[in-house]
Amino acid sequence: MIEILIPLLAAAVQSGTPILYATLGEIFTEKSGVLNLGVEGAMIVGALTGFVVAKVTGNPSVAFVVAGLSGTLAVSIHGIVCLWFQGNQVVSGLALTILGTGLANYLGTSLVGQSAPGFGPMPFPVLSEIPVVGPVFFNQDPLVYITYIIPPLMWYFFNNTRYGLGLRAAGEYPEAATAAGLNVQAYRWVGILVGGFFMGLGGAYLSLAYTHLWTNSLTGGRGWIAVALVIFAFWRPGRAVFGAYLFGGIMAMQLRMQASGTALPSSLLLMLPYTLTIIVLVFSSWWKGATEEPAALGVNVEPTE
Repeated sequence: MIEILIPLLAAAVQSGTPILYATLGEIFTEKSGVLNLGVEGAMIVGALTGFVVAKVTGNPSVAFVVAGLSGTLAVSIHGIVCLWFQGNQVVSGLALTILGTGLANYLGTSLVGQSAPGFGPMPFPVLSEIPVVGPVFFNQDPLVYITYIIPPLMWYFFNNTRYGLGLRAAGEYPEAATAAGLNVQAYRWVGILVGGFFMGLGGAYLSLAYTHLWTNSLTGGRGWIAVALVIFAFWRPGRAVFGAYLFGGIMAMQLRMQASGTALPSSLLLMLPYTLTIIVLVFSSWWKGATEEPAALGVNVEPTE
């Protein structure tokens, strides 16, 4: 039984990693008080950029970083609309998703089916030999290992640093933060741009580590799952890890059931992650306790002179 579960759990970690990157990015953005529904658009822009840079340079590490920067560039459009022009955050985010998806599919059509250098499994010395835990968590690629570090660093940043507390204040009580001398707009810009960087990394993971191939609509709705996971995680980075791996497990199980030739219709299997998304949202709405939702989330703040 363990021999069967270990590959599935390892696949759940890998499948959940791009969702985790995107979820952490959205948490960072929403902590500043900005709602960004353009996660899907930023992810697929990062996926295409990372793939192209890796193909041209042959260096997936450089491609991964550049993909993150492309995600930052993509969400800067959202920042301009919402922070400079005080536009509707929901509409702007949806527009970003449509723009990013359409642009990536258009520019990537000629690359469909092509491969690029990427990342493969790199067993972690000693730790990979631990029974059960080792093969699941420490026989992964380097991009997975990075996600083990980010959530605790984010938690420390939000709770124990001056700038992290300032960013949270911008999302909780922007008027009080302004009265205390904080530049709320600047903190919100940081939230948007850093969040976009993580979203771009999540997309790059798909093209550089998960598939090593390009296909249009590569993100497959993972950006929307990330938005739902922020609510499920109650805006907590640590809880986001559990949620991402849960969704990754569902996706991995779906692929294995299809490969094994199950009698279930493929359309039903494809529905599984999104059905779980709906269940998660219902559960999160019912479970109101201990949430850390920013009080001013989605509320525009006029720039100060």
